[in-house]
Amino acid sequence: MSRAYASSTADLPVAPPPVARAAPRSDAATLRRLFPYLWRYKWRVLAALAFMVGAKLANVGVPVLLKHLVDAMNLKAGDAQALLVVPVALLLAYGLLRFSTSLFTELRELVFAKATEGASRSIALEVFRHLHSLSLRFHLERQTGGMTRDIERGTQAVHSLISYSLYSIVPTLIELLLVLGILAVRFDLWFAVITGVALVLYIAFTVFVTEWRTQFRKAMNELGARAQSRAIDSLLNYETVKYFGNEAFEAKRYDEQLERYRRAAVKSQTTLSLLNTGQQLLIAVSLVAMLWRATQGVVDGRLTLGDLVMINAFMIQLYIPLNFLGVLYREIKQNLVDLEKMFALLEREREVADAPGALPLRTEDTTVRFEDVHFAYDPARPILRGLSFEIPAGQTVAVVGPSGSGKSTLARLLYRFYDVSPGQADAHSGRITIGGQDIRNVTQASLRAAIGIVPQDTVLFNDSIGYNIAYGRPGATQAEIEAAAKAARIHDFVAGLPQGYETPVGERGLKLSGGEKQRVAIARTLLKNPPILIFDEATSALDSANERAIQAELESAAQGKTTLLIAHRLSTVVHAQQILVLDAGRIVERGTHAQLLAAGGRYAQMWALQRSEPQAPAPALS
Repeated sequence: MSRAYASSTADLPVAPPPVARAAPRSDAATLRRLFPYLWRYKWRVLAALAFMVGAKLANVGVPVLLKHLVDAMNLKAGDAQALLVVPVALLLAYGLLRFSTSLFTELRELVFAKATEGASRSIALEVFRHLHSLSLRFHLERQTGGMTRDIERGTQAVHSLISYSLYSIVPTLIELLLVLGILAVRFDLWFAVITGVALVLYIAFTVFVTEWRTQFRKAMNELGARAQSRAIDSLLNYETVKYFGNEAFEAKRYDEQLERYRRAAVKSQTTLSLLNTGQQLLIAVSLVAMLWRATQGVVDGRLTLGDLVMINAFMIQLYIPLNFLGVLYREIKQNLVDLEKMFALLEREREVADAPGALPLRTEDTTVRFEDVHFAYDPARPILRGLSFEIPAGQTVAVVGPSGSGKSTLARLLYRFYDVSPGQADAHSGRITIGGQDIRNVTQASLRAAIGIVPQDTVLFNDSIGYNIAYGRPGATQAEIEAAAKAARIHDFVAGLPQGYETPVGERGLKLSGGEKQRVAIARTLLKNPPILIFDEATSALDSANERAIQAELESAAQGKTTLLIAHRLSTVVHAQQILVLDAGRIVERGTHAQLLAAGGRYAQMWALQRSEPQAPAPALS
């Protein structure tokens, strides 16, 4: 969302009403929210599960074949047939199972990759679209660095969650059940009991400690997000930092955040070391108990040497992935937290939404009416107080007045960045119509397609000049872009640049001067060519010569269009069919330029004051 409307600080919300935060959802609820995105690829999900089971069956079969291979090596000297046939066949089968484990694993990942990437893409796109649908209030309150980090982490969490659960946790559980079954059936029950008890203790210890240390991990992540937000905010305001020489101050604030993050990271690592040490102790004790019982069985003749090898192989296969259970569980919990944050963004209620059954705006009649409009960003500080006026179709109405009188708020309300609601308290009521249609009953897309604006504070995309002009009408030809640039008197400047229309403007257009950015904004709006125009101090950054020339172009462009002209310099509004003088959210005077001068009121005083001020020449445009 562009901050083009944030130029008048007096019109910005001082203390917007707090947004009620939804209660954190459970992990199960987050998984249920994710499931539909994956289930769109249900056949791939089922195929991946089948390959996963095949891989685990092959993996469990490897120690069993290894047992038979070891037992088969207990041969009599000179038995050539046994040496050539039995071990060779077992070796080939052993190699085939090893290969099958890897083959099924790769097939699982290959089949499921499209589902993972597709789900991640769908969620990211849905969040992106939803953020653009949220109101201006949300975007004025947001912290860009922290929010983008939440989206990035949430998107990555889809990949990680699937990878850790489908590729690690679930396969390990399947293998655990298979191994316990083999131990219970093939040997005495105590092998399965020792293994089961050890695994239960291991998992319980891991879950308990990981839950306990999650608070430290969350604190570390939150402090990291704050540090990043601080850094991004400082870099975005690079010029302001330089203006006041506050590099050291910004570095100190950033370092304070990094120090808090460092302390949290050290605490998180300390608790991780405690977790890993406890896990290794449990694994060592259980391995010793299993191998002691197996060794006793071999000595007693109840088990073969191959049985001992198979039990040892089973334990290694089980405990190697379990070594990472703490990491996996922690990462899964963190991924669920990250995913929940992204879903919370997705479920953020729209302050301004299309009404059910909203129809496109009809533009046969573009008469704009404000009918008894009361509005406040904060109920304790009203901005507009019962405003009523009309802009007849094809005519220009200008609004003038001191800063903070509510001029720019008119543009925000007409664009439906905020809504007024009839029947509410005086602080938030009235209605706005275009051609008799209440703008709350038409689609926002059609409403904004019918309006073009040249804002006072122009923010450009970090792309080329040509791209920023063409943004007014994507798909416009180069000839149309150049025609709009000529009308905005910027074509000659652009044509003289080494890269022409491909010249990059930098982040937020900082490589251009204020006047150049404003002329790009004028060209962009002229290219859009909508039936309703808003000029919000459209020439405030221009020198006198360019202002007069572009003013003529703007008047020409406004011919036959319904135009709202917001201005501080009265010399730019003298041609308007009606001029409204706004003060403290009320219309105190209205009429033509001549009528208002003849009345000798507020407008005449402002005119006389501006005429008496020395006109300092504006800096030349580069």
